[in-house]
Order: sequence, then structure tokens, then C-alpha cells
Amino acid sequence: MRHLKIKLSLFLNYFVFAMLLNSVGTVILLVQKTYHVSKSEVAVLEPFKDMSIAIVSFLVTSFITRIGYKKAMLTALAFISIICFLMPFTHGLLMVELLFASIGSSFALIKMSVYGSIGLITTSEKEHISLMNFVESFFGVGIVISYFVFPLFIDEDNPGSSAWLRVYYLLGAITVTAFVLLLTSSLDESAAKTEHPENMLADIGRMFRLLLSPLVLVFIVCAFFYVLLEQSIMSWLPTFNHDVLKLGEVLSIQMAAILSGSIALGRFLAGLVLKKLNWLIVLLICLFFAAALVLFAMPEIKNFLNSYKGSGITLLKDVPLIAFVFPLIGLVLAPVYPAINSVILSSLPKPQHGLMAGLIIVFSALGGSTGSLITGNIFEHYGGQTAFYFSLIPVIVLAVALIIFRKLQQKNVSGKTVSFHSSSIH
Repeated sequence: MRHLKIKLSLFLNYFVFAMLLNSVGTVILLVQKTYHVSKSEVAVLEPFKDMSIAIVSFLVTSFITRIGYKKAMLTALAFISIICFLMPFTHGLLMVELLFASIGSSFALIKMSVYGSIGLITTSEKEHISLMNFVESFFGVGIVISYFVFPLFIDEDNPGSSAWLRVYYLLGAITVTAFVLLLTSSLDESAAKTEHPENMLADIGRMFRLLLSPLVLVFIVCAFFYVLLEQSIMSWLPTFNHDVLKLGEVLSIQMAAILSGSIALGRFLAGLVLKKLNWLIVLLICLFFAAALVLFAMPEIKNFLNSYKGSGITLLKDVPLIAFVFPLIGLVLAPVYPAINSVILSSLPKPQHGLMAGLIIVFSALGGSTGSLITGNIFEHYGGQTAFYFSLIPVIVLAVALIIFRKLQQKNVSGKTVSFHSSSIH
């Protein structure tokens, strides 16, 4: 297989950062117990993560190709390895906030570099969208595993214990492994270089000129609302399981793995399906089922709560069936993000992939922060079920934006402004 080692490296990089980044939902629950803070206070963890991603992406995206994708990834892995090994010695909400700021800053470099690298090792639109989905599916696998790794370090006999911080020793070891694998992999980055390199201000100007494109603007709307939707559910599902469905702390975290597992499976399947079918039709069908699942699950959860008389659920056999059903929304949401990212990237020349990846990360981060803050505040003041009903709004906005995006992408292809001229994505 061509580029096997670098592909494995990209998979592992995404895998380890999935465990770090998307542990935020687990950590939100644990921090409430350990440091005795409110939902609205702990909701800032998502912005600490996402805004650091956005800021670093904005600062670095204009010259990421000058640094080099491989060097940028190695820098990020080395930095976060050090942070992980230091984390068990810290205490307090502020240190957790700084942890996620560090993770976000490092992931900005990783994501820009991974997205740029995919363009370097693929030769067609269909190969690009397929590899993008496979890479994102590994991200999902990392999230699933994190939901089972963190509970291994929780001291259930000592509520409020900070023993869970020792998980970062393990995460640090995995990050070091990813560093070594990437260091020994080769990546030809010559195609990402511009023939006449400009200065940093000129590169920033090129990035903002991308924003003048209607295709890019509508894409940004799609990316923003998708991540708003996904993170509003993912970040608060462990707390929803604990506070609404009355599951125990460990069980709440482990049950949240169903969402991440369904996302990983959905993206793996999308990597196969989107080679054959029109991506817009697939994504609109997915969004329809996502909305239907919300409208089905929330009333069923209310019915369960009306009939439940116990004080808490600690055994898997006692978990209500509906707790297994709602997280399956990840299966139908999964294909959206990698598909639209692939469409926009494969519609631009390769030297612009680094710039576009930066914009993707910035607006995705803004969407994630917005979703988590809104959901956290609705959760605290109006309850978890109302908070998850909120997800219907971005589903509707996203469906409309995708239709507009497809029309603009077809116009872009017919104007022969794409990097791959042979065919459009189906």
C-alpha cells in the first residue's frame, strides 16, 4: 500500500488527540465532583480547548507550509507529551483549563498538518474523501477508548478524589509513541509549497481572500453548525447520563462511549459508501434520521423518568434501553463533517490546503465552544432534555446550508477551478 507508514502515523496522531480532546465530556463530569464547581463554571472547559485551537490556527495557518506539516506535528506531540506527564502533579480547575488550552493549541497544529498531508498522499477526489473518513474514524475510535480508559483511574470509593489525573501518564506514553512513529516516517511536502513564497502578511491576505469565496463562506456555515451540534451532545452526554438518567459516575462515562463508537462506525462506513453515492443525498438522509432520533428519544426518556422510582443505576443490566438508543445519533451525524471538509479541500489547489485547513479549524472551534456553552447553560437552567432538544435547530440550519453548498460546489467544478478536474465527488 502506498504511503502506508505515514498513513499509520496520521491515524495514530488523530487517535491520541481524540482521547485528549474529547475527554472534555468526561472531565466536565469529574471536575464537578472533584472541585465542586457548577455546570456553568465547568462549561468553560470547551472554550478553553476550542478557542486555543482557533487562536493558534489563525496565527499559524498562514505559514504552516513554511514550517512543514511533519515538523508541526512533531512539535505538537512533543509539547503535549510534557504536559501529560506534568498533569498528575497539578490541582484545581485552573490547571484543567490550562490543560485543555494546551491540548487545543497542539491539536491545531496536528489537524492542519493532517488535513494538508491527506492532500499530498491522495490523487483523486474519491480517494481524498475516503481517506478523510478513515482518518476521522480513527478519531472516533480514540474517543471510544477514552471513555473506558478514564474510568480505570476513578476511585469510586472516594468521591471527589483526584486519582483520575493519573490517566495522563498513560496518555503521555501514547503521545510519545506517536512522536516516534512520525519521526521515522517520510512525507514529501514539495507539492504543498508555493512556487514563489510570499511573506507572512501576504499569506494572511490569501487566507482572508478565501473567505470572499461564496463556496468557502457557505462551507464555514456548515462546519460551524455541525461542530456546534456534535459538541453540544458529546460534551454533555456523560452529565446527561448522570443527572437525567440517574446512572452512576463510571457508568455515565462508559455509556457515553456508545455515541463515540457510533460516530467512528459511521465514518468508517461513510468511507465506503461515499465512494459510490452522491454525498449530498447521503448527508441529508443522515440529518433527517438525526432529527427523528431526537424527537423519538427525548419523550421516551421522559416516560422512563416518570416511571423510575430508584435512587441511581450502577449496573449495566439496569440501564434503560433508551439510554442505548439516543447515542446512536452519532451513526447518522458521523459522515457530515469529514465529507464537507473533503469537498472543500479537494475543490482548492494543494498549496491552499493549509490555509483552508486553518479556516476549518478556527470556525469548527468557534462552533464547538458555542454549542457547549449554550448547552451547559440550558442544561443548568432548564434541564438536560430541553438542552438536547436544542440540537434540532443546528440540524435544520445544516440541512439548508448543505444544499446551497452543493450547488456552489457544482458551479465551482463546472468553472474548472478545482484541483482535481476529472470528476466531481459522488
